[in-house]
Amino acid sequence: MFLETIKSQGLAHLSYLFGADGEAAVVDPRRDCEIYVEKARVQGCRIRHIFETHRNEDLLSGAAILARLTGAAVHHGPDADGEVVYARTVREGDCLGVGPLEVRVLETPGHTDDSISLALFDRNQPEGAVAVFTGDALFIGDVGRTDFYPERAREVAGLLYDSLQRILALGDQAIVCPAHGTGSVCGGGLAEREFSTLGHERANNPMLQIANREAFIDRKVAEHHLQPPYFRAMEQGNLEGASAMARIATPAPLDAAAFEKRRACTATLDLRGITAWLGGHLPASLAMPVAMVPAFAGWLLDPADDLLVVAEDAGQAEAAWRHLGRIGFDRVVGYLDAGLPAWAAGGHGFGRVPAVNTACVAERVARGDDGWCLLDVRDDNEVARQRIAGSRHIYAGKLPRHLEELDPDRHYTVMCASGARATIAASVLCRAGFSRVDVYLGSMGAWTAAGLPTED
Repeated sequence: MFLETIKSQGLAHLSYLFGADGEAAVVDPRRDCEIYVEKARVQGCRIRHIFETHRNEDLLSGAAILARLTGAAVHHGPDADGEVVYARTVREGDCLGVGPLEVRVLETPGHTDDSISLALFDRNQPEGAVAVFTGDALFIGDVGRTDFYPERAREVAGLLYDSLQRILALGDQAIVCPAHGTGSVCGGGLAEREFSTLGHERANNPMLQIANREAFIDRKVAEHHLQPPYFRAMEQGNLEGASAMARIATPAPLDAAAFEKRRACTATLDLRGITAWLGGHLPASLAMPVAMVPAFAGWLLDPADDLLVVAEDAGQAEAAWRHLGRIGFDRVVGYLDAGLPAWAAGGHGFGRVPAVNTACVAERVARGDDGWCLLDVRDDNEVARQRIAGSRHIYAGKLPRHLEELDPDRHYTVMCASGARATIAASVLCRAGFSRVDVYLGSMGAWTAAGLPTED
């Protein structure tokens, strides 16, 4: 028997390939799914089954594509909102064989109504489940969010509590295989580890320490999670089945002249590090370091837009292409070959944004200048725990929808936890025509390290 985890960086998405004796199955495949075919081939296996633990909202599933590549059947839980047209519905108690292995379906609603977990048994060693694929019901260190049905908030939180008890009943020996790891927007307290057992989670997962069902419901209802606008598009795409990603993985290299000709009808992403963007960038470009593309593209871009990227090299452009394609942004038309030096050498203008330090920000806070604003772009939970007195809060992803609330004549210093999200937000302001913008590099981390006061 083999069990392999395939991780999609950025989205912190975890999918799985397992099998034995020439047969294999895949759980929660991503859109660029050729990797599963290749890994199964190395194991000498044919993929017979594809399972989806729920209809994902944060990425496009590759299940329909993988089914076409392999002839395997796709299995999905009962769906309350509409038929998943490319999948067979499985229900509580259904069992499917993969060589000597058996997959038993548990209906585990709460995160979504269609959520299932998959208990994996080895017929040669029948004493207890080997592993359980928990989707977004149980994570390592946390449990799934339950805020997708706000009108049923207490009901679905209670459903998740009941589902967790059923998962735990599989026994402490079972390996936990969730659909996401740390960094995912689908949970707030996920552990850095990507391996655990039900016994370890029972003893150490804070949410599983809440023995009282009503107390668990109260905790879940009080949580605050972000819902990027692209989530709805992902849910719809995962009803219909996504199309395959293009075979050519690297966007076309464009010289400065060709790049400039395309800019009038495209959005421009700068994938370089934040200090590179601050020091020099194409006018109206969005700062989006390549590792942060999965977190912010869905907030700041339109899937219908053609996209140009400024990258350090072809590898960085390809990484962005993969990140974007996994969430349905397919229109990357090229990248700036030779980067900003080639752009400047062609006589094209570029902008820069100053970075300021803690002493500068502290002086401005103390002075209380009416023409200046400290704009905090962290999320609600971070700001609720700790903030700088007098700062204004707008989450970085929501900033484009709140620009009309801001005075373009004011001076804005943008901050977050370290300066990365602040740089993204500063680029949003600059693209909108705000000219008096700088970034607090170090941000809340630097402020607290200096021992300066905060409020909650």
